[in-house]
Amino acid sequence: MNLLVAFNGSETSEAALRYAASLARERGAHVTAMLAHSTHETFDTRSRWIPQEARNLLAEAKLGILTAIEDRLNALRPELGLGEALSFEARPGRVDKTLSEAARSYDMILVGRQMDDDDEHVRLHPDKIALLSGRPVVVVPEGYDAEARHSHAALAWDGSRAAARALSDSLRLLEAQGKVSVLTVGEVSGLEALMLHLSRHDVEAVHHGWPDGHAVAASILSYCDRHDPSLLVMGAYEHSKFREDLLGGLTVSILRDIRIPVLLSH
Repeated sequence: MNLLVAFNGSETSEAALRYAASLARERGAHVTAMLAHSTHETFDTRSRWIPQEARNLLAEAKLGILTAIEDRLNALRPELGLGEALSFEARPGRVDKTLSEAARSYDMILVGRQMDDDDEHVRLHPDKIALLSGRPVVVVPEGYDAEARHSHAALAWDGSRAAARALSDSLRLLEAQGKVSVLTVGEVSGLEALMLHLSRHDVEAVHHGWPDGHAVAASILSYCDRHDPSLLVMGAYEHSKFREDLLGGLTVSILRDIRIPVLLSH
């Protein structure tokens, strides 16, 4: 496997890096930690109204942030134990767009959960990356124990195109788990065919369903809290990013409150 990690020095990005390293050690994979950083300036430092000394200070402050992030990665290298299988790259540009375009040359991209206190120059949005990249995105919550061993994974299934894509993108990981809990709310078409498909990949599949009227996000989160799967697989929210930000949605709710990694595909 060839894995990309969005590393911005935050606690959640460290969790994503540790999770990627755990996968890499098991599978002989290579991990690239990418620091995508915005070139946007809060002040236009080219303005003739800003003294040269102030311009220099602003440039040094931004460089200091980027250098501190790379230093943090280097401090983690001995703990991660990947040696030459871990590389680092800093790439300027709009953060979500830069990571999304880079991810297309990897098997998947692993990111930390979005945090409100991330520096604006390195802040990313996992759900948006899932929509733009065309690759599966694994979102890892802060503090997650990458070495924890669990008995199974969970698949949120509604029969949609996005859910089917998530299933396809995650099959290698699901096969490694050997057991999958298929989670549904209300009537879902094609469920029997899905269970047969998983069995033909040597995956033991069990079904847990809730009737219509149950809140989808609350049901999934409650199941994951009770049964502690190693991974939740789901399709990314398919409406516009503006509508999701305005009204909220399944993706936003789950990424905000989940305590295990989530694989998103669109």
